[in-house]
Amino acid sequence: MVERQLEARGIADRRVLDAMGRVPRELFVAESDRGLAYADVPLPIGYGQTISQPFMVALICEAAGVREGDRVLDVGAGSGYQAAVLAELGAKVDAIERIPELAELARGNLGRAGYERVTVHVGDGSLGLPEEAPFDVIVVAAAAPHIPPALYEQLEYGGRLVVPVGGTREQCLELVSKSPEGPAVVRSVSCRFVPLVGAAGYRT
Repeated sequence: MVERQLEARGIADRRVLDAMGRVPRELFVAESDRGLAYADVPLPIGYGQTISQPFMVALICEAAGVREGDRVLDVGAGSGYQAAVLAELGAKVDAIERIPELAELARGNLGRAGYERVTVHVGDGSLGLPEEAPFDVIVVAAAAPHIPPALYEQLEYGGRLVVPVGGTREQCLELVSKSPEGPAVVRSVSCRFVPLVGAAGYRT
């Protein structure tokens, strides 16, 4: 996976590649899909949600520039996989998931994989986690119609927000840096994520 799907497609951050190589992805997919755990495709995890393809997880983590000791909010915890990769990068991770059953799944998966320090919360990820803010990094694994204002506000100055922005069918992965002058946006690759459902996202 690391050599053929990540390095070959341009992921260059050695820390991200090593972290992806250490996380047992098979523990974060449905048992029936374990034969596809390392394929570069999204896989269903129930409740209309998916675990992102490995390349997209690596791209998000590389764009975020996560450093040892960073406080990171993972929006859209899903099965917990991206939170595990962030923890491998040395971050203190809070993850938020709107579907209680998936939050419980993520807790179980993370515990079995040895990532007990990741805290999984249930709530509207589009509104962030103000009680734990500010964050050095916020990553979003669902598509928003615009940069969610609450997430931007919960960043430290100099902090980074990585979020897919666009319509429900196709988006652009954006890296947003918080500065005194306002958000500085660097556009990245086109992508396709499930919608971010919530007050600052798409409505159900």
